[in-house]
Amino acid sequence: MVSVRQTAEGEAAGGPAGAVVLLEEVLAALQALALPLQLPGAEQMRRNVAGAQGQLRDYVLPRYHSLQAPLLAVVGGSTGAGKSTLVNALAGHPVTRAGAIRPTTRQPILLHHPGDRHWFADQRILPGLARTVGTVRKDFPAAGSTGLPGAAGPGGEEQVSSLVLLADDIVPQGVALLDAPDIDSISDANRKLAGQLLAAADLWLFVTTANRYADAAPWELLLEAARRNITVAVVLDRVPEGVEEEIRPDLAGMLEREGLGGAPLFVVPEAALDARGMLPPESVAPIRTWLGDIAADSARRSAIARRTLSGAIGAMADKVEAAADAVQAQLAAGDRLRQDAAGAYSDAARRALLATQDGTLLRGEVLARWQDFVGTGEFFRSLESGIGQLRDRIGAFFSGKPAPSVKVEAAIESGLQAVIVDEAAKAAEEADARWRDDPAGRQLLGGDDLAAPSVSLADTVAAEIRAWQADLLELIRVEGQDRRLRARVLSFGVNGLGVMLMVGVFATTGGLTGLEIGVAGGTAVVGQKVLEAVFGEDAVRRLTKTAREDLARRTDSLMQAEAARFLSRLDVLDSPEAAAVLRGQARRLADLAEQTARAGQDGGTETRP
Repeated sequence: MVSVRQTAEGEAAGGPAGAVVLLEEVLAALQALALPLQLPGAEQMRRNVAGAQGQLRDYVLPRYHSLQAPLLAVVGGSTGAGKSTLVNALAGHPVTRAGAIRPTTRQPILLHHPGDRHWFADQRILPGLARTVGTVRKDFPAAGSTGLPGAAGPGGEEQVSSLVLLADDIVPQGVALLDAPDIDSISDANRKLAGQLLAAADLWLFVTTANRYADAAPWELLLEAARRNITVAVVLDRVPEGVEEEIRPDLAGMLEREGLGGAPLFVVPEAALDARGMLPPESVAPIRTWLGDIAADSARRSAIARRTLSGAIGAMADKVEAAADAVQAQLAAGDRLRQDAAGAYSDAARRALLATQDGTLLRGEVLARWQDFVGTGEFFRSLESGIGQLRDRIGAFFSGKPAPSVKVEAAIESGLQAVIVDEAAKAAEEADARWRDDPAGRQLLGGDDLAAPSVSLADTVAAEIRAWQADLLELIRVEGQDRRLRARVLSFGVNGLGVMLMVGVFATTGGLTGLEIGVAGGTAVVGQKVLEAVFGEDAVRRLTKTAREDLARRTDSLMQAEAARFLSRLDVLDSPEAAAVLRGQARRLADLAEQTARAGQDGGTETRP
C-alpha cells in the first residue's frame, strides 16, 4: 500500500504515477462505502457512488494510464434523435441498426480506424464490457440486421454485456465513434448503459432534433457535461427547411446560458434517405471535417483529453465530498440510535444499583431469611449492652446454632436477580420504542422484536450474582488470613460473615458504613456490628466498598450485554474514519484536477474546438 506521503510526492513529481495511486485509493474508498441506513437522499447517494466508481474504472483511470490513446467520441441523445443514422452517415455506409422500432441500438458499437484497434481490443476502457469483433459489410441495409451478436434477456430485452468493435479505415486515426443507446430509452438497461458510455467519453457528439432540443432529458446530460467541462458538439438533426434561422439562435442562447457557449453546433437538415437508409453525404460533411481536424492534431487531441479528464476529476472531487457528507449523516443517525439504546440500559443499571442502596432488597424474603440467620432476641439484647461488650458475647451467641447462610444467599440472589431482570426489561422496551420512532432504527430492527429482554437473561443474571457472592466470600477469606482474626472468622464461618457483608452492601450508601444506618428494623446494623467486631471499622468500610464496586461492574456488564442486541446492528455503518479519508481525497482530487487542466493548456493552444 502506498502511503499518503508517497502519493503526494508522486504528484509533486509531475508524473501520472502519483495521480494513478490517488485515483486507485479513491476507488477503493468508494467501493468500501456501505451507507446502509435509508436516510433521505441515501438511495440517490448510493447510485452516485456507484456511478463514480464506474467512471473511475471506465474512463478516468484508463485515460491516466494512456494519455496518448485515441479520443473516444460518444454519440448520444434522446429516442428517435437519429444517432444511428448519423453514425452511418459519418461512416459512409451502414454500420449500425436504424429504424422505427425502439430501441434500435441494442448493443454499443465502437467504430475505429484499424490502426487504433489495440487501444480498444483490451479492457483499457469500459472493462466491464467484453469485446466482440464485428465485420463491416457495406452491402447491409441500415434498417436491417447487422448480423452482430447479441443476447436476448428476460421478456425479450437484450442484456448488453459486450462492446462490438468495428474497424473501418474511413474513421480518422486518433478518434473513435461509439454509438450509445437512447438516454431516455424504454429499456432500463439501455438507459444505464447510455449513462455509462457517456461517462467514459472524451468528447460528446450530442444529437437532438428541431422539435425536441428543449426537452429536459437531453439538458440534464448537457448540464452534466458543463459541470465536467467536457468537450461537446451539439448536432441539431432533422431541421426542416426554413426553420434553422429560428431554432439555431435559440439553441445557441440556451447553450451559452448553461456554460456551453463554446460548443460547436452542427445543423443536419431534414432530407430523404436513400435505399440503404443513408443521409446525403454533404449533410454531415461539417461534422466529419471537425472530427478529422481533431484526429489530425495531436496537441489538440491531448488538450481535449486533459480538459475532459480535468473536468471528470473535478466533478469526482465534488462527488467524493458529498459521499463524505453522507457518511457523516449516517454516523450521526447511528449516534442517535446508539445513545437511545445505551442510555436506556445505562439508566436501567443506575436504577438497579439504587435499589441495592435504599434497603429495597432487605425486605420480604431476604429479611425473613436474614432474621432466621441472626435470630431476633438474644442478639438484639446484646446490642443494648453496648458495642464494647459485643466482642465477648459473639462466640457464645452463635455457639451451637448453625447459621443457615445459604438460605440468605439464595434469597439475596433471587431478589437481586428480580431487580436486574425487571430493569433490563424496562430498558429493552424503552430502547425498542425509541428505535421504532426513528426510520433508521426501524430499518435496523426489521421484523425482530427486541422489546423484551433476551431469553437467557434470567439465567445469566443468576450466574453473575452467584459469581459476585463467591468473590465476596473470597474477600472474607483473604481478610481473615491474619492470625489475629483467624479464630474470630472461624467462629462465625466465612459464609456467615459473607452474608453479613452482603446485607451491609445493600444497607450502605455511597460507600459509608456505621451504626447510624439501619434498614428493615435495624437488622442490617446487626451484621454491621458483627463485621466491625471481627475486622474493625476500616476493614469493613473497605470490604463493603470493594463488594459494591464489583456488583456495580457486574450490573453494568449485564446491561451492556443486553444493549449489544441493539448496538451490534450499528456495526453495518461505515467507520468514523471513512468521512475524514474521503474529505482528504476530495481535496487532493481538486488539486489534481487543476494540475491536469494546466497540463492540458500547456499541451496545446486550443482546449475547445
